[in-house]
Amino acid sequence: MQNISSAAFADSKPHYELLDGLRGVAALVVIWYHIFEAFATSPVDQQVNHGYLAVDFFFILSGFVIGYAYDDRWKTSLTTKSFFKRRLIRLHPMVVMGVVLGVVAYCIQGCVRWDSTHVATSMIMLAMLLNLFLLPVLPGTGADVRGNNEMFPLNGPNWSLFFEYIGNILYAFFFRRMSTKALTACVVLFGAGLAVFAVGNFSGYGHLGVGWSLIDNNLVGGLLRLLFAFCIGLLMSRIFKPVHVRGAFWICSGAVIVLLALPHWGADAYWLNGLYDAVCVIILFPCLVYLGASGKATDQTTAGFCKFLGDISYPIYVVHYPFAYLFYAWTWSGSEKRTFAEVWPIALLLFFGSIALTYAILKLYDEPVRRWLTRRFMNRK
Repeated sequence: MQNISSAAFADSKPHYELLDGLRGVAALVVIWYHIFEAFATSPVDQQVNHGYLAVDFFFILSGFVIGYAYDDRWKTSLTTKSFFKRRLIRLHPMVVMGVVLGVVAYCIQGCVRWDSTHVATSMIMLAMLLNLFLLPVLPGTGADVRGNNEMFPLNGPNWSLFFEYIGNILYAFFFRRMSTKALTACVVLFGAGLAVFAVGNFSGYGHLGVGWSLIDNNLVGGLLRLLFAFCIGLLMSRIFKPVHVRGAFWICSGAVIVLLALPHWGADAYWLNGLYDAVCVIILFPCLVYLGASGKATDQTTAGFCKFLGDISYPIYVVHYPFAYLFYAWTWSGSEKRTFAEVWPIALLLFFGSIALTYAILKLYDEPVRRWLTRRFMNRK
């Protein structure tokens, strides 16, 4: 643990640098997952097929880092109010930016739903207001401006931040007070529930990519994903004892990329793909987080790479999807849907452009705003 990255901005403890880097790796894979959504006709033929599991990886990282950063402060300097201030300062400026970009992208698209029906400006403003406060949009209502039953139709990935906020609230009021034994029991209980949900295909999709909507079992699935992943991350932060791992960042990065990119398992045998999802989330991802926390950057190149990836990991996850919406609209326009072979230069532009734009937003908006908010609300000079 060396350089304090922007990810650690509102906290006084340095983050685990390799975990920051791994978060960035997973966030970059998510971009490709969303790019290839434009060309998928079913869950089976989606490229970077298990990119949706990056959210579970993020939740585990969040539980681990929050437990490490705050657990030992509650009896000294930390109050519930100051905890929520810290978390809002850390997370919400980019929520606002993502929603603003989402509104701009939606207007560029012509303010229409997927079926080409026009949406009233008042409904766009209502959707924006709900999105700004991370309040879910009810399916089929006027604020469901894309007509796709998304919780947050102006910036889809906000659904995971909605659950992240729930995790922070549960931590502040309940999880932090639990004994390690009680927390272990929660991990076992939530893990069993998640396994049954995944293998039994209660999502109806043949995978664990749930939580983004309020239809069907999405809310239940999203809560299970959050509760297990956050709790096991928190548990690991309490019992963590590092093991020596040489080249941990590169080993774990490769594993994350492979696990998220592997194809759908079992064709129509959805239980098999559900089993794969459950094994990744319940066993493999916690192991990777543990290994990543154990390792250290042994050279400046790796340390710099981890810091850069950690700095952009959260912002790029939040701001890239409005541009993916534009990419989808363009790819699907015309008499025939464009193929990846026809649009790969634009896909590369979307990927690298998102990185460049994210870094600019980080330096020109996110970091200055968080500095100001910290001085204003945390009584720091």
